[in-house]
Amino acid sequence: MRYFTAHGEHRRLDSVSRRELRGSFVELSDGVTHYELTGPDDGELVLLLGGLTIPLFYWDDLVAVLHTHGLRTLALSAYGRGYSDRVEAVHDEDLFVRQLTELGAALGLDGPRHVVGTSMGALVAMAYVTRQPALTTTLTLAGPAGLGAPAAPGWLLRSDTLVRTVARRFGRRILERHLSHNVGDPRLAARLTAMILDSYTYEGSLYAMFATLQGIPLADRAETYRRAAQARVPTLLLWGADDRVTPLDGLDRAVELLRPDRFHVIEDCGHMAPYERPGEVAAELVAFMTSAEARRPRS
Repeated sequence: MRYFTAHGEHRRLDSVSRRELRGSFVELSDGVTHYELTGPDDGELVLLLGGLTIPLFYWDDLVAVLHTHGLRTLALSAYGRGYSDRVEAVHDEDLFVRQLTELGAALGLDGPRHVVGTSMGALVAMAYVTRQPALTTTLTLAGPAGLGAPAAPGWLLRSDTLVRTVARRFGRRILERHLSHNVGDPRLAARLTAMILDSYTYEGSLYAMFATLQGIPLADRAETYRRAAQARVPTLLLWGADDRVTPLDGLDRAVELLRPDRFHVIEDCGHMAPYERPGEVAAELVAFMTSAEARRPRS
């Protein structure tokens, strides 16, 4: 699909505009990546991978708790999200895994890391871990995509012309409707919506969102789960009991395919557990990362 700018995208990301923006930036082979590497320099590294629409700010509350446990965190905005470049490319796992790999190399992070992925980011996390099992200490997936209903009809996503037309005319409305399903708490929902919609005032944001829907299938991904299990990385699975985007009825299938060492359902929580329940998610992460089961090789 050819790059386009949609109505409401009135700002441009460049070296000048980024001077006023939060975070750090590095030029990689596909474009500039927006990231924050924070926490104790000697802490074990936690790599945080977000979903379809979210910028790195999504992780702020979880990051703050992880730092109190001595962990170092690397949060990034995938291409097309936050303040990372909107790149004209196929938006598939290869693009995002390459972004992660190049970012780690650019920052000199050649040691092991705990990988955490949420929603669509869980699919990227599984692809990354499958290719980098020796570098991965643990894998945690929260509300993972890939086992529920398709995000859009296949006939629509196969047509660049139709996708472009729908995205330009109705993309903002579709995005806002999607965001309304993520979080139940009105206060948290309003904060999340404001955070994401601010990023979507930059040119090419809806292009990136719909290019990702074309490039990363969000259903029928059983084989991705099987390959992640075969990587034999200690794995934790988290799920919100009230998740309306990747409903809890996918948990049994995920457990069957992924064979996690531990899984935990978070009560009174929607799709975005790391954002909605950062304290509980941090407690589960830290307990798992320091447990005996996370320290032994999987058979």
